[in-house]
Amino acid sequence: MSLDKFERSPREIFHPEIQKDLLVLEEQEGSVNFKFGILYAKDGQLTDDEMFSNEMGSESFQRFLHLLGDTVTLKGWTGYRGGLDTKNDTTGIFSIYTVFQGHEIMFHVSTMLPYSRENKQQVERKRHIGNDIVTIVFQEGEESSPAFKPSMIRSHFTHIFALVRYNKQNDSYRLKIFSEESVPLFGPPLPSPPVFTNHQEFRDFLLVKLINGEKATLETPTFSQKRQRTLDMLIRSLYQDLMPDLHKVNNMLNRRSFSDVLPESPKSTRKKEEARQAEFVRLGQALKLKTAVKGDATANLATTSFCKKEPWESQSFCSNFPHEVVCADSWGQSLLVSTDAGILLIDDGQPSVQVFDKTLQVKQMHVLETLDLLVARTDKGKDSRLLVFRLSAVQKDIETKQIIRSKYDCRENKLERTKGCHLYAINTHHGSELRIVVAIRNKLLLVTKKYNPCNSLTSSSLLFSSESPVEEFQYIREICLSDPPVVMTLVDGPTEDSDNMICVAYRHQFDLVNESTGESYRLHHVETNKVNFVAAIDVYEDGEAGLLLCYNYVCQYRKVHPFNGGSPLIQPSAYDFHFSWNQVPYAVVCAFPYILAFTTDSIEIRLVVNGNLVHTAVVPELQLVASKSDIYFKATAAVSGSCDSSAKEMSSRSSPQTPTAYEMPESPLSSLEGEVPCKNLYKIPLSNLVGRSIERPLKSPLAPKVITTTASSGTPSMPVTHSLSLSRMEIKEIASRTRKELLGLLDEPIPKTETAQKQKKAPRRQSDPKQGAVRSTSSDRIISSSFESCSEGRHPSTSSDPDTVANREESSPSSCPFQPISLYDEDIIDLK
Repeated sequence: MSLDKFERSPREIFHPEIQKDLLVLEEQEGSVNFKFGILYAKDGQLTDDEMFSNEMGSESFQRFLHLLGDTVTLKGWTGYRGGLDTKNDTTGIFSIYTVFQGHEIMFHVSTMLPYSRENKQQVERKRHIGNDIVTIVFQEGEESSPAFKPSMIRSHFTHIFALVRYNKQNDSYRLKIFSEESVPLFGPPLPSPPVFTNHQEFRDFLLVKLINGEKATLETPTFSQKRQRTLDMLIRSLYQDLMPDLHKVNNMLNRRSFSDVLPESPKSTRKKEEARQAEFVRLGQALKLKTAVKGDATANLATTSFCKKEPWESQSFCSNFPHEVVCADSWGQSLLVSTDAGILLIDDGQPSVQVFDKTLQVKQMHVLETLDLLVARTDKGKDSRLLVFRLSAVQKDIETKQIIRSKYDCRENKLERTKGCHLYAINTHHGSELRIVVAIRNKLLLVTKKYNPCNSLTSSSLLFSSESPVEEFQYIREICLSDPPVVMTLVDGPTEDSDNMICVAYRHQFDLVNESTGESYRLHHVETNKVNFVAAIDVYEDGEAGLLLCYNYVCQYRKVHPFNGGSPLIQPSAYDFHFSWNQVPYAVVCAFPYILAFTTDSIEIRLVVNGNLVHTAVVPELQLVASKSDIYFKATAAVSGSCDSSAKEMSSRSSPQTPTAYEMPESPLSSLEGEVPCKNLYKIPLSNLVGRSIERPLKSPLAPKVITTTASSGTPSMPVTHSLSLSRMEIKEIASRTRKELLGLLDEPIPKTETAQKQKKAPRRQSDPKQGAVRSTSSDRIISSSFESCSEGRHPSTSSDPDTVANREESSPSSCPFQPISLYDEDIIDLK
């Protein structure tokens, strides 16, 4: 019987045993444990029959197996078995097993599975390895010998092959990855060249790659539909088992006693509800403790990453920064910041240097070091203009301390035709020219700068004697739009022969505008009454452009296809996908494999490939400052990942899908009412997010797109953590006492005042403007190809600024955006 026929609205299951059933369901259907195949191939073997017929492996193969895990006896094995027989030795006597970051992994090793001299196809071995989603192929021989190809294996189930070669001369491993075209992009990207001399690092990298590869494969339509049907059936079964039979309600009313029919007092009802919640928590804590004592994967996942340094942990850059930040951009290891006191150059641990005085109010800026250019948009309204400076001239003024430039000193640096502009954007890839699109109300002005790609900072200053580079820019054309754009991003053409595009957001839509013809194409229409445009981030995969369209709670990916001059409406593609944030961000930064959303009081970190939530950090009075290379932000506290042995922290870390808020240190400033907490500048190194051993995806962008955004004060703030009510606090104490009783400790109740004080948040000033910068990254797609030269890059993008958003209504959610949590996405692997 279908669940929808008798229950259309969601109902809460009060039975505490549901927690035990959900744990079992997660272990069965969730990606907690993994089984990987290992196929040994001798030098010169080109067919799967030859590879599966190897009885023994070489010495180097045995060392590789010893590196991956431990040899276990299958008979009587009580751990995760990965489909192998643990009673009668029908699938071999031994196997390789390991636990990695809380995940149990069983390897199906071809030389350890049963071998038959009569059966040349080795059906028993193929039955296990051929049904593994991911298979490692260890191939002997020199690099010049014929290499393995996925077409050699006749399997419709295996989607990913990891080819491993061992080099005896330098004691190193070389890795190649092959995957089906339908498998989404997964990390971490391979280094260039993909050679590992540190064996332990190679093991960790390989296991993370394989786990993420299987998770990515499960997102393909072939697997996701089957898993969805299975999960739906199991959840319906749980619901029907634990919910009362609604058809028997009428009959039960006839058999109820008179006392049961009398209404209960509100006080009695509240006490029963609190007791029910306490029992629910008690059973959950007991299950958690039982899992920890037993050593299962969920507990291991919490403990193995307990004191691990997370890639998004921030570093202090400038303490007690007193100024209001309007916009900023990184300049080498320094930060060029536009504030209410003028433009300052800030270096880590050094006093700030005044570059421009406060008469020059810059709303948007780009530091283009390779082009020796500083591009800035000043003032607002009719007096707004685009200014261009030579970085070498600005650097000279700083070093000689001759002059602090004012607005009057910059009159020779104005691009006159940009008067009245409210937004601009630059292209991310500079092949033969720098393209700038300036928005002046509903008119777009295309400006270019020709330059020699071989120019450096020194040669540029020799070629052009003038201090101002204004004469190097030329105006190409004007394009008229129906409305002033709120968000604007330049997109490189899908092919070299096709025209470049401009993505603009206004009213309720994202449009693509052809730079050459001015024709517009509808990219995406937003079906809501109020739209809060955040960003349009350009990303590139295999040289093809795509856009991450961010608005309200939604992040929508749309692939950009070449136009054929037909319909102005771009049809959706099979590659399109979307996910939702828990809070409405005012800025989005993409640093593959992560995408970060910045709100007024939190940073929400997700995976780009599937939108899975990895971490949520509570950062009071958060303001994104710059994100061209390292991510800079201003806040009263940093993003911390310090170790804490409290049970609360252990509980929060047990599920990576749960927003994990760090405990904020109490400071005297925050404890005094009426005091304004001091703000500091912090940075999150880009190398920590994308990986230290990896080059940036594609080309390193020469033109970061940094612009500022603001969140309207009318938007309700929704903090990630809330203070518990009194009854909730009592439940928390009951859970704490239960945990101690199960551990055999004495009961030491926690004072309520201390617990409540911990959850106090620093006061937030509603009038603080929030600025942001967005950047995007991409990585080469894996389609049955080698990762020998993995090139990665960051693709900046443009968003709105304070002047643009000031006249725009933001979407005010009517309810808290609760997002359903998928059991399959529970465990997120660190891609660092």
